[in-house]
Amino acid sequence: MEDIIVNILEMLRRGETVDDAVLVKLVHAQAKLTGGDKRTFAKRRLLPFYQRIKREEPDRWRSWNVTSELERGLLSVIRMKPRRSASGVATITVITKPWPCGSDCLYCPNDVRMPKSYLHDEPACARAEQNRFDPYLQVATRLTALSQMGHATDKIELIILGGTWSDYPRDYQVWFVTELFRALNDDAVSGVAANPMLAEPGEDKGAVLASSSDVPTGVVERRAWYRACGIAADERELAEASAETQVAVDTGVCSYNRAVGRLYGKSTAWRRAAAVQTATLAELEHEQRSNETARHRVVGLVVETRPDAITPESLALIRHLGATKIQMGVQSTDQRILDINERGIPVERIAEAFSLLRAFGFKIHVHAMANLLGATPEDDKRDYARLMRDSAYRPDEVKLYPCALIGSARLAERYRDGSWVPYTEEDLLDVLVEDVLATPAYCRISRMIRDFSSDDIVAGNKKPNLRQLVETRLAARSDDRAPVHPDVQEIRFREIGTRAVDVGDLRLDIVSYETENTAEFFLQWVCADGRIAGFLRLSLPDPVYIEAHAAELPVAAGEAMIREVHVYGMATCVGADGRAAQHLGLGRRLVERACSMARDAGYRRINVISAVGTREYYRHLGFEDHGLYQQRKL
Repeated sequence: MEDIIVNILEMLRRGETVDDAVLVKLVHAQAKLTGGDKRTFAKRRLLPFYQRIKREEPDRWRSWNVTSELERGLLSVIRMKPRRSASGVATITVITKPWPCGSDCLYCPNDVRMPKSYLHDEPACARAEQNRFDPYLQVATRLTALSQMGHATDKIELIILGGTWSDYPRDYQVWFVTELFRALNDDAVSGVAANPMLAEPGEDKGAVLASSSDVPTGVVERRAWYRACGIAADERELAEASAETQVAVDTGVCSYNRAVGRLYGKSTAWRRAAAVQTATLAELEHEQRSNETARHRVVGLVVETRPDAITPESLALIRHLGATKIQMGVQSTDQRILDINERGIPVERIAEAFSLLRAFGFKIHVHAMANLLGATPEDDKRDYARLMRDSAYRPDEVKLYPCALIGSARLAERYRDGSWVPYTEEDLLDVLVEDVLATPAYCRISRMIRDFSSDDIVAGNKKPNLRQLVETRLAARSDDRAPVHPDVQEIRFREIGTRAVDVGDLRLDIVSYETENTAEFFLQWVCADGRIAGFLRLSLPDPVYIEAHAAELPVAAGEAMIREVHVYGMATCVGADGRAAQHLGLGRRLVERACSMARDAGYRRINVISAVGTREYYRHLGFEDHGLYQQRKL
């Protein structure tokens, strides 16, 4: 391992380029030289090895003569999955425990080991189940992995998935979020020896974890407590315990909700755990205050829900928890398609949810599905265009999912009788290409597939590189002078990623658009080639709407709202110097421009829906804590 690190450093000193192909050659050469298994020198082991030597054997580390510049180059070579923090923030996804769902859509998978619509072998779901769905343990596991992959973890976006957040009991919601903050405040990061993914080839991963001595005390105690309760984490035991019930659900003998109630609601082990899964708002607020200056600060908190679960009361609690973004399953804005797929939500209720979310200042991240029962490719194109252009909708972010049939979904019956047929790859790509072109500059398409295993998909797209195929189609439609289609405006396509930024190359571009109850302004820093280095979402609420809903809203007339500020660049430590866009004052300049625009439009105050970990940042910009927001007089 040391020889590979030293060789990389020498090549960097000589000014040579060390990319993944070069690294693979170095690994293979070392394996051949030592007669060992090349997996022993895998990329995922190099960074933890380097971190351990620097921390535990300083004399050995100093013998390598690693300057700060060389270290930056080395880390860029051995860091795992650099795009994970290329947006400037490291994300941690956690899953809530299985719970009855208030809906029963045709296309939705029914895995009784998971919350509705999720599968136990999706990566985040597998981590959750191994950690008994405990939020503290899930954060600790992911925080450790991110650290060992070389990602800065000072700025964390927490994404809570699991169906409809507001379906869970209020006490559980408060407890779950409290424990997320507690894990980050405790710096619940295990050392290299505790990472089962670093087991030697053929070594039992569970044994590595069990025998490790550098797992935080809080993690050890929690795992022991769940074992004492009788809650399993072993894959074979979990599969055997749920097999009979899963068959009953798959064959229509039992509903998902009844099955979950039987497996968890009536389980002595789960009832014992549920008895202590409660917290007060005072406990939550204590952890939030600690997180304001913690090593791992929450700069974004996301929860998932349905449009018909969005009410002023539910949003007030969600905001109190510290959430800044809502993921919402829209799926379609065509009432006929919603009804055929038994969604049970009128489009008017979807539009109402959008208006409420904007009034509260949330960023709106919706799920849209192509190839639902009853839809055609042309229907899907029109539907998506309406989602983007109709003032009742216009989301900030989209997960654009083509429908994929999972065996446990009730849609399987329609597949067997021939009434639902998956699109051909040609038709699907045609729909997605047109959807990308219809997405405006202020919207980001975050995903195009679910993390379903191809083995779980009965029919529909099984290609994990679907987005790459779409982008290849777009590139083919451009001329020789342009690397991509010139009309592609969506944010993810234009992100600068890990590139350095020259401030002199940036210009401030402002995109304005209207919604049913706000005037929206998307302020973006763009490079000469159209790449985006940062942006701000300014919302100017319609005073008539605010006055009409004054009794149920936490904002008042005359108050503008900053719904999001995001500056790109590889995530680095809070306060660290660097050439990343995050450290050029671009965010501050966006905020000042937004304040000027709001003042010129006649607004007297401006709110920001700040995350807990960004409160200090906004205080330095003149904002004061004010109810559910931070506020500045104009």
